[in-house]
Amino acid sequence: MKKLPVCFLFSTAVAVGALLASAAVFAAPAAPPDFRQHWVAAIPVEPSAAADYPVRPARLTDVVVTDGFWKERIETNRKVTLQADFAKVEETGRVANFARAGLLEKGAFRGTPFDDASFYKIIEGASYTLAQHYDPKLDAYLDALIAKIAAAQELDGYLYTARSLGLSRNSRVGKHRWENLRNGHELYCAGHLYEAAVAHFAATKKRTLMHVALRNADLVCRVFGPRSGQIISAPGHPEIEIALVKLFRATGDRKYLEQAKFFLDMRGRSDLRKATWGVARQDHAPFLKQKEAVGHAVCAGYFYAAAADIAALTGERAYRDTLDVLWANVVGKKMHLSGGIGALPHGEAFGSNYQLPNETAYLETCAAVANGFWNHRMFLLSGDAKYLDVFERIIYNGFLSGISLTGDEFFYPNPLASRGNYKRSKWFDCACCPVNVVRFIPQLGQYAYAVRKHDVFVNLFLTSDAKLDTPAGAVRLKQSTDYPWSGTVKIDVAPEKNDADFILKVRIPGWAREKPVPSDLYSYLPLDTHAVEHVTATLNGAKIDATAGPDGFLAISRKWRTGDTLTLDLPMPVRRVRAHSAVAADKGLLAVERGPLIYCAETADNAAPIYALALAPDAVFTAGVSKIHDHECLSLSAPATATEIGVNGRSTPRAATIKLIPYYAWCHRGANQMRVWLPATPAAAEPQRALRISSSFRDPKLGNYFEAISDGILGKTSADHSVKRITWWPHKGSPQSTAASTAVASGSAVGVGEEWLRYDFTSPQTVRRTAVQWFDDTGTGGCRVPAAWRVQALAEDGKTWRDLEADAYPIAKDKLNQATFKTPVKTRALRLVARLPAGYSSGVLEWKVE
Repeated sequence: MKKLPVCFLFSTAVAVGALLASAAVFAAPAAPPDFRQHWVAAIPVEPSAAADYPVRPARLTDVVVTDGFWKERIETNRKVTLQADFAKVEETGRVANFARAGLLEKGAFRGTPFDDASFYKIIEGASYTLAQHYDPKLDAYLDALIAKIAAAQELDGYLYTARSLGLSRNSRVGKHRWENLRNGHELYCAGHLYEAAVAHFAATKKRTLMHVALRNADLVCRVFGPRSGQIISAPGHPEIEIALVKLFRATGDRKYLEQAKFFLDMRGRSDLRKATWGVARQDHAPFLKQKEAVGHAVCAGYFYAAAADIAALTGERAYRDTLDVLWANVVGKKMHLSGGIGALPHGEAFGSNYQLPNETAYLETCAAVANGFWNHRMFLLSGDAKYLDVFERIIYNGFLSGISLTGDEFFYPNPLASRGNYKRSKWFDCACCPVNVVRFIPQLGQYAYAVRKHDVFVNLFLTSDAKLDTPAGAVRLKQSTDYPWSGTVKIDVAPEKNDADFILKVRIPGWAREKPVPSDLYSYLPLDTHAVEHVTATLNGAKIDATAGPDGFLAISRKWRTGDTLTLDLPMPVRRVRAHSAVAADKGLLAVERGPLIYCAETADNAAPIYALALAPDAVFTAGVSKIHDHECLSLSAPATATEIGVNGRSTPRAATIKLIPYYAWCHRGANQMRVWLPATPAAAEPQRALRISSSFRDPKLGNYFEAISDGILGKTSADHSVKRITWWPHKGSPQSTAASTAVASGSAVGVGEEWLRYDFTSPQTVRRTAVQWFDDTGTGGCRVPAAWRVQALAEDGKTWRDLEADAYPIAKDKLNQATFKTPVKTRALRLVARLPAGYSSGVLEWKVE
């Protein structure tokens, strides 16, 4: 008989009990509990420590997003993304791993050792969704999943399915527990378990998953620490620190806060630890000595967010000072315009200062989430709107591009330019991004509001209904807006008791105050004087001063009554953005913004090649509406210049029109070329060929190059092998084709023994003559000049070809063979048809069209 693991009796009992409970729910769903009453905030109204964040965010269920831009995204997340993510973790074996580790079914481990974390993150997101929109089926489904998690937990609280299922031979897992903290990610998985447990307990008041999390956390607290016999180390991937703080807030047990602080303080302590994990994991120096953001960007974002939590809860100013230095480095030298961080694909890491590439930018979706967590916490520490300016830039751009409008496809990296070889995916083997999306979106409502003593903050603009607890009593704020398309925001104030004395603080975004970001990394080009509009505000219909204070907020102090209405108008002119002169990747380029959105040009909307387009700094934009996957967004069009390489090989600027869409909406119409940063002059553009070249046949293994035949480079002779070319080898002509060489058949058909090359122009061209230099390697190879040739033009119907009559179609080696058409023709495409000589192939060194 197979020996049962130590955890079997305990885990099976828990699993059976939980499964029975979930079965009962399926049989007769209970009435939905009052989740708004039960919800325990991530940061409670009454802090569990004397020191804490001075600013408190709204509780999750005290904010309801009722309409508009984010309502659509939240509903898509609930109805589509959550279901798609759950389907994938079932399909890829992540759920089965827990059932198998708990001996509920047979089978081996599937996937990557740290896959447990992605499963936990979906449960966290599902719990936030459940708290806001009760669904008995989802509630029961979570019960069943949690039963499998409980079954997999070992007797002492250890939980890591890869090891339980015998993957200890894997170098990432290691032979023994905690052996590979750098890459095994046992503690990273544990952290996401704790976050899921806190969210689930808060939403349902069920202790099933919280019980599992606390047993595991107690094990971690026993194993890691400064005492004799404990392991002195730090996680390879920071995350558990955030989660331990959440356990502290949920339970009031200070050991979890102390454990989080221990992990923070042990970072970079090579004097105390057997091994450290280096720059890649922010483990190269003690935290208080770190001055520059380096290494894996997701790790950094989570690490800095945890440090902010610990700074708030311990009151240690040194942590805050270090965070200020690191934040200034990121926002001043290492953040992309989208709010994305982590420029380098290698190591998913920060680059050097001002190393901000576009096409190769990595900018992982998870890094955007982590950067959002960090910046929101920095706001809670300070009450300064500059952190919310960064947060807003992230959520509308660097984060939102990571999820499709349909909610079921994802970007892992989010580059700011593409040659058309990149698109979203349904899933990834390392699925951290899709599951981070599903837990981040449901939390957005609570980020919109906050309270600090008598200050009531409006941080984000979204149609919503919020109820906030203040010293003046409960205050209801009802916000109506078409943001981000319109800058008009209406806020109806309804205090529980009239004459409630508090300060309403409404953020005036940095973009509305001439500051795209709170540093000199990016700046706006000046507007024409006549185009300048100022922020305005009215209170109960009367105009008031809309000037923001030093903290970035419009502050209105009064005794508020039900019926008071504040209306804010934020002008949204189209702005050009330039990067700091030290950003080499953006020299000669400008970006376009409107309100909180950055814009991009995509092939699907533009006739000219994207990389050939230049947008003058003074070009006037016209706004329009684009519909992409039933999602309407505001698009921008303006006159532009397209620099093209003609069939004669010369670069020529021509007038064009450029259309831009919000960056988050790109790549929904196939893999397209795309650019955020656009040339300001034709000289800074990349000339693109004004034609597409195709052939009846070519073998790329033989070094055939389409671009070679229109590059203007002639061979010294027809046998010049140093010049790139295209041939039809090994296709050869037949005796019949030679016999017909003196009388080439007319008509649109291509005959036996004939091959062709085709030029497709980006716009109709009038052609008068053509010339060809043939490839002929007599004596060394199998290509000869053709037996005959002719040129055809594509008719207006786009289907029919007609031969063009010329003064002659000469055939000679070592020269250009020119043919002048008797009548110039306007067409979108030309076809050069060559009749191959008997027993030989043919090729072309250059084909010119004028």
